[in-house]
Amino acid sequence: MRETPRPRETAADSGSGLPQRRPERAFAHAGADGSGTPHRSDGRPPHTPRGARRTDLAGHPGTTPPVPGWPAPLVSGVLGLLAVLFALTTWQVVVEGPLFRLDERVGAKLFGQGPGALTQVFSDLGGMPVALPVLTCAIAYALWRRALRLAAYAALTMAAVPALVIPLKVATARQGPLTEAVNYYPSGHTATAAVAYGATVLVLLALPRPAWLREASWPRAWMMPVAAILLTTATGIGLVLHGYHWPLDVLASWCLGPLVLAPLWWVSCRSRRRSSG
Repeated sequence: MRETPRPRETAADSGSGLPQRRPERAFAHAGADGSGTPHRSDGRPPHTPRGARRTDLAGHPGTTPPVPGWPAPLVSGVLGLLAVLFALTTWQVVVEGPLFRLDERVGAKLFGQGPGALTQVFSDLGGMPVALPVLTCAIAYALWRRALRLAAYAALTMAAVPALVIPLKVATARQGPLTEAVNYYPSGHTATAAVAYGATVLVLLALPRPAWLREASWPRAWMMPVAAILLTTATGIGLVLHGYHWPLDVLASWCLGPLVLAPLWWVSCRSRRRSSG
């Protein structure tokens, strides 16, 4: 075998001074082009937090460690505030307190405001024929991606709406506006819109987007939650302006929706951590 020739020693190398760094040793810590940029020859990331940097669902550099959504303490605080507000409005409706009487005065002034055709369209956004197919498509996509647990939680979340709203309607037995009928609190249409559109967003954010959508420049993850909030808000406004519900009926369902979505939010965060890991 041919031996690799050793580099010639110079006077400085053979002297009694301090040991000198050998070139071949230094090359292991420098780039192949001699730029001095550190790298690992095996291609593995260094054992530092920055070396473990992950990308988001769109393929862009993510945070370290990955933050799949809102911070848990902030979400817990918001949910706690919504629970208190829901309990307060329910108590006022049951005892017909000052907030209940103010609600009827305000509602009487709002009924009939705005274009009737437009408020009807807004009201229909919370109907099962409109909201449920949207969530069904998201669940079908989750099943296609084999996210069985996520799909099951989304279906159970939607099923929780009538299971919670109907007993509350019967227990409060609030009379509706412009009618003698009762059982109007809370608003079923508003709760349906909040949960159906919110669950759709949580499911889609937890799953990797298709290649054709990742390559597009305009879709952003924040657009989906904003769309869900706008649709739910429009539903409540339409129900009040068209005279289908009192304002407190809608406000209670706005508070109830995120509380029902909380377990699905938790599952969605865990799914996003696994997909980005």
